Amino acid sequence: MPTTGTFAGPAARHWGVPPLFDPAAGQTVREPLGEGPGWWVGASSACRDPHSDEIFLYFRYRKPRELGRGVECRIAVSSDGVSFTDVWAAGKSELQTQSMEKAGLFVRDGRWDLYLSFVGPDGRWRIERVTAKAPTEFDVRQRAPALTPDDCGAEGVKDPAIYAVGGRLYMLVSYAPRPAVTASAADMHATGDVYNTGLVKSHTGLAVSADGEKWEWAGDVLTPPPAGWDSYCTRISSVLYQTPVWLGFYDGSASVEGNYEERAGLCVSHDLRHWERVSVNGPCLVSPHASRSVRYVEALPMPGGVRYYYEYARADGSHELRTAFAPLP
Repeated sequence: MPTTGTFAGPAARHWGVPPLFDPAAGQTVREPLGEGPGWWVGASSACRDPHSDEIFLYFRYRKPRELGRGVECRIAVSSDGVSFTDVWAAGKSELQTQSMEKAGLFVRDGRWDLYLSFVGPDGRWRIERVTAKAPTEFDVRQRAPALTPDDCGAEGVKDPAIYAVGGRLYMLVSYAPRPAVTASAADMHATGDVYNTGLVKSHTGLAVSADGEKWEWAGDVLTPPPAGWDSYCTRISSVLYQTPVWLGFYDGSASVEGNYEERAGLCVSHDLRHWERVSVNGPCLVSPHASRSVRYVEALPMPGGVRYYYEYARADGSHELRTAFAPLP
């Protein structure tokens, strides 16, 4: 549900001002498995256990393409949001996939759901759901489709972020609409990543559900603009509620050359269905290193502030998983 309170007082006539953070001042949560471009850890999703108040964090390890791409996903637990202990893992062989990406970790009414995004047998990204009584008990062999490309009239769908609002569930996803130009299935999916072909762009779409099992496609909610730093990708990774608006963190890139090295922008919405870009002139969060990438920003409301998790470019070109806490003013 939306968090309450404001980040800037109504008397100042400022609403929707997020408590931002300095990516370079964050703390390392996990390091990549190797050095150099293509070695990444991140694409995280965080959730607080309503009973223990512990933080459970999903993240994904990736290797360079020639070494296997997204090879393993894990869940770790923490009492302070900084020091984590791994409690669950699944490898790409268990999903029978070329690669895995960000998942959506979600808990409601004593049930834990993990919405995994990975490359399906047809070479297209898809989202499938697995459920358990605890985040240590997920069995990926028991997964079921949640959202497929055909459900969206698209060539790929991935990177879910799930929120409960007014008894309904809202899933924001990255999806790739079918290209305007004629392209064969081989052109788009032979490499198992249509987003990296330059034939499609990365939009944000929305699906809605009453039970977390059956999802209704609601359509496009954030489209890349015709030109600018985010004209190839506008992928919302997480949102915060600050009365009376939603604030969204999104990953942007200007072209396919920036795919995998996106930087973070800010957008705003009144209803989760219509988003307006705030970062029109450039990203709001960057790394000082290499590609300057800061992406997959995950915002977790906490008492007194917001705990962020994000993928951060290091000097050698790899990405590490970091955290930062931003107190409320």
